[in-house]
Amino acid sequence: MQISFAIGQEAAKPEKLFLPDAEILFYPGFLETSEADSNFIQLVHETPWRHDSLKFAGKIVPVPRLQAWYGNKRSNYGYSGLALNPLPWTPLLTNLKEKVADCCQTEFNSVLLNYYRDGNDSVAWHSDDENELGEKPIIASLSLGTSRRFDLKHLNNKLPKSSCELSNGSLLVMGKGMQQFWKHQIPKQPGITTGRINLTFRKIVVSA
Repeated sequence: MQISFAIGQEAAKPEKLFLPDAEILFYPGFLETSEADSNFIQLVHETPWRHDSLKFAGKIVPVPRLQAWYGNKRSNYGYSGLALNPLPWTPLLTNLKEKVADCCQTEFNSVLLNYYRDGNDSVAWHSDDENELGEKPIIASLSLGTSRRFDLKHLNNKLPKSSCELSNGSLLVMGKGMQQFWKHQIPKQPGITTGRINLTFRKIVVSA
């Protein structure tokens, strides 16, 4: 099965993608190209990017991308033993959060920024299923900059893998079932020499 994303003209009209056991929507033109370009440049230069390392099999391995975590107070997040404490919202990120929340009709209180500097940067197969995200999280993924391939595979390995291109200014909304039944990755693409920033808006469940 191959997912095909036809580029549409209106961000208000999402393309519903048909995946077994999951809900996923794609808005190819969520941001105008000029806005996406200016946001990309601003975030590259103004974000206090962190280059973290993780411990695997007793070895310290650098994360193959740069990251930054923003959110409301107490919206702490972590994965693979890495703890992320939120930076305060900036005007740009607040504006983008409000646009995405209005589109999704969903409240978000945090965002993870990933900066893929070129095709050598990547993220391995994973599901965003940490306890902080709740049982059925909705995660909205906004792409800025160079298009990158987005791969999907069902936890039932009998189903074929799928892939698509996440283009500049596009919004992918991963809804019910996506984190429970699917994994995703951004693979290495060594031929790509330019950067991409991905903003994944989330709602952290904050305990009382």
